[in-house]
Amino acid sequence: MTAKPVSHSRTTLTELMIPSYANFGGKIHGGILLSLMDKVAYACSAKHAGQYCVTVSVDGVNFRQPVEVGELVSLMASVNYVGRTSLVVGIKVVAENVKTGIVKHTNTSYFTMVAKDEFDKPTEVPPLLLETPDDARRFLEAIKRKELRASYSEHFDNAKTRMLLNENVDKLTSERCQLTDDLKNQLS
Repeated sequence: MTAKPVSHSRTTLTELMIPSYANFGGKIHGGILLSLMDKVAYACSAKHAGQYCVTVSVDGVNFRQPVEVGELVSLMASVNYVGRTSLVVGIKVVAENVKTGIVKHTNTSYFTMVAKDEFDKPTEVPPLLLETPDDARRFLEAIKRKELRASYSEHFDNAKTRMLLNENVDKLTSERCQLTDDLKNQLS
């Protein structure tokens, strides 16, 4: 299978933020932005894979700044990493106020996609041809995120299985929660 360069599948989606996308506070719903990110992740990954792709996980959706009605939102996506059947698509989201020309970076996120064949089974994707130092850095960063995610999952699963509720109930006293009398009786 021939490697494809990052530039082959780089995709930008731009959309005007309209009033129907706004929440009660007048800002654009996070769900609207997530939907747009999912669309651009699909387009980018499908271009690289040459196959239908599905979203399997999303890492790091942090909304750094609000998006306003009337702004142009651009979502810039590139394949940062490929496994055998999976791809990590990095997405940078910027919002531009067309009146003032001010552009703000609103968030960056990473979508893990899996390519599917015509029988809905995971299928192999082409290797990624790294052409620039940024391409190589992003590939290495994706490997590091993958390692950290695996380490976190292992530690959390171990902690979860070790954490006995009645032995750790005292940790709840300094938090913003209350136990019902019935629950207190069950745990004592």
